[in-house]
Amino acid sequence: MTIPRTYFITFLMLFCALQSSAQADKLRNTPDTLSISFIGDVMMHSRQLQYNHNQFLQDIAEDLKKSDFCAANMEFSLGGPPYSGYPAFSTPDSFARYLAEDCGIDVFLTANNHILDRGSAGLKRTLEVYNRLADSLGIKHTGAAYDAEDLKQRYPIYLFKRGINVALINFTYGTNLGASTLWPKVFYAREEEVLAAVREARDRGADFVIALPHWGTEYSLVHDDNQRRWAEMLIDAGVDAIIGAHPHVVQDYELIKGKPVIYSLGNVVSNMSARNTRIGLMVTLTMVREQGSKTATMLAPEFSFTWCCLPGMLSDNYQTIKVKEWASHRSAWLTPSDYDNMIATYDRVKAASGIKD
Repeated sequence: MTIPRTYFITFLMLFCALQSSAQADKLRNTPDTLSISFIGDVMMHSRQLQYNHNQFLQDIAEDLKKSDFCAANMEFSLGGPPYSGYPAFSTPDSFARYLAEDCGIDVFLTANNHILDRGSAGLKRTLEVYNRLADSLGIKHTGAAYDAEDLKQRYPIYLFKRGINVALINFTYGTNLGASTLWPKVFYAREEEVLAAVREARDRGADFVIALPHWGTEYSLVHDDNQRRWAEMLIDAGVDAIIGAHPHVVQDYELIKGKPVIYSLGNVVSNMSARNTRIGLMVTLTMVREQGSKTATMLAPEFSFTWCCLPGMLSDNYQTIKVKEWASHRSAWLTPSDYDNMIATYDRVKAASGIKD
């Protein structure tokens, strides 16, 4: 049956009016929200030092900027020259500025096993650089403290926007080198100290507490017993979400008592090429407070897998991309076999982790 043109126009106008009304209602009833994106290990191996680091994350920068906040595991020290990669990382200060200024990363996580690679002096210098970036660009950092007074401000740190207050608690299982001085101090996985930070966050009225542990078995796609024990303890203590780092691969995801636990985000950029180490995970958590409500809720995590292309694969530089956006562009690769590697790794890690993007 053919619909008369006048009926069709009337229907279209009515549909548009209803859509406009619905959109207006949606805008009027938009809840207060706060969104935080998390990416995994940001690394600077020796070979990376030979390339322009201002291009490493250009393909995902706009995605990182969409959230109110973006946090990254800064797996290196800023110990000054001579610069070096594994096993004792010291990265140029300009890399940290690039990450903050161009990539939208405004929360630097420093509790990791490489933060003392240049000793206590290197950690002190790292925190001094981050403090200058805090003054000039407004970044925040947590995972280590300059002195006792600084510790009170950073363990935990708080992110606040649109009436929602989120506490971040970052700590590490250990460091490759020990400290030679009492201060500055790294936040270690000491149960009493971590649980005290959770209690403080709750006492200070945080709507949500997110734990960011550096933990786990390297290169394992599934969490270990110690990670699970800690996860259960943290959830029981009042943590609302857990997002981990360190294994250099994406690990599995589960709910514990309804709370999301992402055991490891893997690498976002590095020179690593071992099996599963080039795929990473970007996670976004969104907290919502409906109008008129005193309590806020956390939405289900949003996931996006990334792939770190090494020089000569997709371009002549390191280039981190979103897997789904490039999944049908094999012809763009300089080395097509790397595209095949990406897709095979993507399928393998998704199957092992249970994560759907």
